[in-house]
Amino acid sequence: MSDESFGSDAMSLLRAPTSPKWFEVACERWQELLVDHANCEKKAASTALSLMFAYADDCDLAAKLSRLAREELRHFEQVQKFMQDSDVPFLRLRPSRYAEGLRRVVRHREPGRKLDLLLCGALIEARSCERFMGLVPCLHEPLASFYRKLAQSEARHQSLYLALAEQRATAEEITTRLSILADVEAELATSPDTQFRFHSGTPV
Repeated sequence: MSDESFGSDAMSLLRAPTSPKWFEVACERWQELLVDHANCEKKAASTALSLMFAYADDCDLAAKLSRLAREELRHFEQVQKFMQDSDVPFLRLRPSRYAEGLRRVVRHREPGRKLDLLLCGALIEARSCERFMGLVPCLHEPLASFYRKLAQSEARHQSLYLALAEQRATAEEITTRLSILADVEAELATSPDTQFRFHSGTPV
């Protein structure tokens, strides 16, 4: 799959592109970006595991998310090694508003909650893919090449979450909920933000 292809797939879900200002700050603060990126990989694995526990009776979902969780943990290990090789120290960072903001609009009742969680997963992976691809041309090597490989993984993860959703809901349900969730995601990812994180809004 070409860069243009999986980048296009990611943007098809997103309602707004990341601001150029975010990429500018990300290149200046790449060490901090790496620290938060490592945390994001752990959270991604945790999200997959949480869905497996919440929907233990869904064997197909459990099998696919088990593989996803293992891949996310491998990515965490790769980021951690990159930090060590680059002498980037670990720091405790407060989480961004992004994931919590999406969780606020997830429905509480089933089966709506399950669909919303899967669609949120697709949106988060799509945003990650878009940002990795935007970072590739402006970061130094070998970080740029590392992020390009991860962008391909994020594109696959986005497709997985979307496919899981499509297998469990009607096209009309998905269109309706995705419209709402994508609007919220776009606002969180682009509105002015006093924090800088991998999924933060436009830095101020």
